[in-house]
Amino acid sequence: MKTLAATVRDSGEGERRWFCGGGLHTWLATSEETGGAFFLFEDVVEQGKVTPVHIHPASDETFYILDGEILLDLDGERRTLSTGGVVVIPRGVPHAFMVTSPQTRLLTLQTPGTDEPFYRLASEPAPASSQPIPVDFDRIRDAARQTGAIEILGPPPF
Repeated sequence: MKTLAATVRDSGEGERRWFCGGGLHTWLATSEETGGAFFLFEDVVEQGKVTPVHIHPASDETFYILDGEILLDLDGERRTLSTGGVVVIPRGVPHAFMVTSPQTRLLTLQTPGTDEPFYRLASEPAPASSQPIPVDFDRIRDAARQTGAIEILGPPPF
């Protein structure tokens, strides 16, 4: 059995990636670093960002709202979550969200860490001076098909 090394990151540290669904990810703990146990990232998103209705067939997803507000659609039920709010979405539960504040910071935890390849395919490195990449739902669908990490069930419900 391989012994994992500790992962320590201070504020602002971690791999930064522009997600093609909108937002800037800072990867805080990768699947490799956690032995596949989980994948943890911060997501900074702007007002109006939406996700399609989708499921994660093999992972549970947790959002903790660090700052801001989202409107969550969880299997057809709508709920607002703001700073300090949390939602744990078990694998297979349809969900989507829309950012309703000017900017929102989410901490996203996926267990196990099997969905990381999807996020890698659907994002680009984000050096400090770079600009966001355009939203590209076709690229998201392609990354989902290639990895099986998510299944898109429909368009954003908002």
